[in-house]
This record gives sequence, structure tokens and C-alpha cells, in this order.
Amino acid sequence: MSEELFTIGHLARRTGVPVRTIRFWSDAGVLTPAGRSAGGYRLYDATAVARLDLVRTLRELGFGLDAIQAVLRRRTTLAEIADVHARALDAEIRTLRLRRAVLRAAAARGTTTEEMALMHRLARLSARERQELIDEFVDHVTEGIDTDSPAMGIARSMRKLPAELPEDPAPEQVDAWVELAELVQDEDFRQRVRAMAVAGEGADELEYGPDYHRVAEHASRALADGVAPGSAAGRTVLDRIVAPETPPAHRARILEQLETFTDARVERYWQLLAIVQGRTPQPAAVPAFEWLIEALRAHS
Repeated sequence: MSEELFTIGHLARRTGVPVRTIRFWSDAGVLTPAGRSAGGYRLYDATAVARLDLVRTLRELGFGLDAIQAVLRRRTTLAEIADVHARALDAEIRTLRLRRAVLRAAAARGTTTEEMALMHRLARLSARERQELIDEFVDHVTEGIDTDSPAMGIARSMRKLPAELPEDPAPEQVDAWVELAELVQDEDFRQRVRAMAVAGEGADELEYGPDYHRVAEHASRALADGVAPGSAAGRTVLDRIVAPETPPAHRARILEQLETFTDARVERYWQLLAIVQGRTPQPAAVPAFEWLIEALRAHS
């Protein structure tokens, strides 16, 4: 066997690799003939048979001819090339999974062509690019604020994105990231959060502190039951949350602070961040506080 030589046709029949492929690989220098026949045809020995099998395997695994030549000429090891290629395939798999998630999300929400293009563009941002988008938003809304301010602690929490979207993100995670990215680029939202952050510099001096659970319990129930904030029944609910004997000036301060720090879009930011992070978002509390705001305005 070691002395047997094969023409390209024989080699093709023996290995199952097409003649044109063997000729191309031979011309590229990854498969060297052992010699030529009297008629000038290329001849290959048993070593070429083994090398051809290796080249075919590496090509099926996606290796380029340059990489294969480097391995065959021992300029690099197969292990090194395999590691690089495996990591490249990992990245490609993540991209394909992300595309699938975008398509699923688009199908579920009945999105337009333009919306799907935006979803795909935003979803494909790298972890660094996604974090930079959020960081730019947080830096903008906290510019000039004292680093010891309680508002800065909230700002740090607003930055916390996962290093990567999951390998196989759920459609709701893709949707959440796209909505989050759109939200932080909305100028009205940025100005609103900026105003809250500036007001929050004095958060340790806020006078209002009704028990959150009382608001959630009484205002939420009133909202669910259709109790109008300005009605007599609404006044009864309000008295359960803010003591009736509270001085007018104090009640005005409570209302001012509630109006400053109650915003459905800000709450939505936290909900979206939780979804992207793979956590269950907290139920919406803002509607209950909006009901309380209306009740305070009506019964001031």
C-alpha cells in the first residue's frame, strides 16, 4: 500500500471527494502530489489519502484553507485552530439564536418591517455597546449631582445590565431590551428622570413616608373597585393612607413629592431591566400612587 499511487480519479473514488475538489485543494497547496505519471497526470500516495481525509474533515468543520495549511505545515497546532474556530462558532450560534428570538418577537407582536429592522439592530449590539447606551443615559441624568446623594445609589442600580443576553433569549427579553433602548433615547423621558434625580439630591429630607403597603392595599383596591379619587368614598380611602389631621402645608408637600417621583415610564424602566436580567418584574405600583395623587388634589 505504501508504494501504491493513485490518480485523481482513483483518489476520488476511494475517498468520495469529487475530482474538482481534489484538484482545487491540490492547486491550493494543501494536498501535494507524490509525482506525475508519464502522461503528466498527478499521482498521490497513501499519505495523501490520509491527508485528504483530514482536510475533508476540517473543511466540514468549517476551517478555511489557510488555517488547514497552517496546521499541515505545523505553523500552528490543531488544538489552537480548533479553539479559535469553536469560539467563532459559539458567536455564530448566539447570533443565530438572537435572530430567531427577534423573528419570534416580531411574529408575536405583528411588527412592521421598520420595527423589525430596529429590533434586530438593537438586539445585535454587543454587551459593551448595550452597557454604553445605558451608561450614557445615566451619566446624562445624573450630571453634576453630588456623588453622596441617595440619587446616585439609584443611578448605580439603573446601570445593571447582564453581561450578555441569554444564549437563547426569550422573545419577551428581546422585546424588553428593544423597549429599554428606545426608552433611554427618548428626550422627554431623559428630562423627566433628570428632574427626578436633581430633586432626589435632598431625598434624605423628604417629609412624605406613608407605608407603601397601605398605598398598595387601599389605593389599589379603590382603583380596582372604580372608586373615584374625588368622591366621598375616595376621601374615606385617602384618610386611611394620609391621616386626616395632617396639616395642609404638610399635605401640600406630600402631594408635591408624589408628583415629582411618580412616573409610569420610570417604573417601566425597572420592569424592563428585570426582564432583560431574567427576573420577574414587580407588579405595577404607579397606578395606585397616581390614584393617591388625584385624591390629594381633590381633597386638599
